[in-house]
Amino acid sequence: MNSILIIDDDKELCELVSEYLKEEGFEVKYLNNPELALPEILSSQFSIVILDVMLPKINGFELLRMIRAKSTIPVLMLTAKGQDIDRIVGLEIGADDYMAKPFNSRELVARIRAILRRSKLETSLDIMVNEVVSLGDISLNTGTMTVTQAGKMIENLTTVEFDLLKILLKASGNVVNREELAEQALGRRFSPFDRSIDTHMSNLRKKLAQHSEETERIKAIRGVGYRYVIIQ
Repeated sequence: MNSILIIDDDKELCELVSEYLKEEGFEVKYLNNPELALPEILSSQFSIVILDVMLPKINGFELLRMIRAKSTIPVLMLTAKGQDIDRIVGLEIGADDYMAKPFNSRELVARIRAILRRSKLETSLDIMVNEVVSLGDISLNTGTMTVTQAGKMIENLTTVEFDLLKILLKASGNVVNREELAEQALGRRFSPFDRSIDTHMSNLRKKLAQHSEETERIKAIRGVGYRYVIIQ
């Protein structure tokens, strides 16, 4: 059974969401004190973390940074309605997805299942096929979920960033549209007003150095998608 950890200082919300998620077949635990979250995450086997941005003592962004320094567990962030900057910052730090409060419980479950479905599919496929995708000085290993550049490990890639890079490497030289990237990397349909893919891609590009010729590795094709550039 999939287990979920909710980190939110709103006890009433936690209780309501926990009850709903339990009815949907999840095991749920919640913490109202964010200072207890990191030890709990590292010592337990949670499938996903639901993390609120507005927390006392340690805000959600700070806690997400701490989580990402130690773990690649999927994180779904809860942001204030209309606060686009919160969503962008969360994704840049390493959140897998976000939802604005107040949210629809059914949509929350759909988002959770999409993240878990993608994560489980990757795990099962990686066990079956330990695939290595190499292009130039970049080497991506699906079995170990690692990426090296010129033999040096690229640290702190999130699962979404790893998936985006894998998709682009396999289609190197060709443009991959945002619709396909959203479906494969986020596990949901693309919305024209959703900037998640662009933010994840921006974060990935920052972690990858440019080609030796100072050419962009990942080129944005305006209004279409992205292309991994091949250097001859």
